Amino acid sequence: MIGWPLLPVFAQLGAGLLVGLLVGTLHFASLALNLRLFSAGRVLPALALQLLRVGLSVALLAALIRLGLGVLLAGALGLLLARQLTLRRMRP
Repeated sequence: MIGWPLLPVFAQLGAGLLVGLLVGTLHFASLALNLRLFSAGRVLPALALQLLRVGLSVALLAALIRLGLGVLLAGALGLLLARQLTLRRMRP
């Protein structure tokens, strides 16, 4: 692990999971706003939001890979968990 050699492995994995959950929640929760913008015909703000959402997620994964493979995988797991939680919350 390059980034945090002084932290125990479980703390690194926990931090990656937490960051993935937070960014994933923001990413997937903003889909509703993005849908409203597209359906209202506001294409430029919708595309800007789309680029921001995807860019933030890519930046997160790029930062996590520099901390190690385990941290990256924990962050990706956090993103997937956030997706599941958002989908469950949005179901009628």
